[in-house]
Amino acid sequence: MIAGGQSETVAGRAVLTVNGGSSSIKFALFQAEEGLRRILGGRIEGIGLAEGKFVVKGAGPADSFSKSVVASDHKVAVNILMDWIQGRIQGGALAAVGHRVVHGGPKYWEPQPITTEMLAELRVLSPFDPEHLPEEILLTEAFHERFPRLPQIACFDTAFHHNMPRVARLLPIPRRYDAKGVQRYGFHGLSCEYLMRELARVAGPEAAQGRVILAHLGNGASITAVREGRSVDTSMSFTPTAGLPMSTRSGELDPGIAWYLARMENVNARQFHEMVNHESGLLGVSETSSDMRDLLSRQAQDVRAAEAVALFCYQARKWTCAMAGALGGLDTLVFAGGIGENAPEARARICQGLGFIGVEIDASRNAASAPVISPDASRVTARVIRTDEETIIAETVLRVLPIPPHA
Repeated sequence: MIAGGQSETVAGRAVLTVNGGSSSIKFALFQAEEGLRRILGGRIEGIGLAEGKFVVKGAGPADSFSKSVVASDHKVAVNILMDWIQGRIQGGALAAVGHRVVHGGPKYWEPQPITTEMLAELRVLSPFDPEHLPEEILLTEAFHERFPRLPQIACFDTAFHHNMPRVARLLPIPRRYDAKGVQRYGFHGLSCEYLMRELARVAGPEAAQGRVILAHLGNGASITAVREGRSVDTSMSFTPTAGLPMSTRSGELDPGIAWYLARMENVNARQFHEMVNHESGLLGVSETSSDMRDLLSRQAQDVRAAEAVALFCYQARKWTCAMAGALGGLDTLVFAGGIGENAPEARARICQGLGFIGVEIDASRNAASAPVISPDASRVTARVIRTDEETIIAETVLRVLPIPPHA
């Protein structure tokens, strides 16, 4: 039972999902008995800032709150989360924790229990994704220290793309680096898995077996080509920095820029990494905000905001065309993520001019963020599907670690 007042009851065992980002921790709690049911979800955001926020949304008011917290780093943030969990869930109710692990390098992609050996190898792999892996390792270690007998499962965000064709994974640099694991991995795989399952549910298995483009557009943004249910290509590459511009990430860049900035601005490798991950994208172009909502509201008065929005939509349109080329055509276009699900103007501008590959948008359906935003007669069906990485993580935990009912 979750303690306190009239709050939700966990009748059986529970699974906690944890999704650690560079400045936030998202989590959800699921009841795992006779199926899977979400009890609540939440996030700790603003990690590293002077003031952060701890938000929980449950089934009713007793399980929902929002309060200010100070989390100077991820260790402080995860302790805030674990303190809250210990105070709300009776001993024995929590059966396992499932973690979204962004990068597993060439060795790890299948979901599996987290071991000390795995963590040691992930530390070695941290240069593959220094923006996520160190924090994700810290989160798992913190849970193990607090709950030493609690099983933890790693769910790798690269898994969906693991069997991409060799030509899509290969990077055009000296072959010796490919042997060391420097290749296109792709990310947002947990989201892609959920979206494809939902597409099969709402549109039927034939649609999910067709030529599908998944546009996961949020703070992180990627566009993935899927055929016969399998990833064919995706815009993110060796790291999640590649592809289209994002909230603070640059996306694709001319590699010569790094050498130019090193010579002309004395920008070293660490500074360049910081710039392309935290100072670029929508924030870099607008100079004001990394949030598409802010930029859309300011674009009429601020040319910088207008250019940031225009660049994002233009690059998303280009990548959509590229993925249609990889597929040899297009049957279904799916929008997901914070921007993809909630920004009709961005969707409309991305799709503008894509009639030549069969994409059309119905203005009224798009304005309402309807499940289908294309006209009935459109050659390509354009859809909006709310993604749910947490459900995929929880289901994966149950596959890897079947949870027996209480004795």
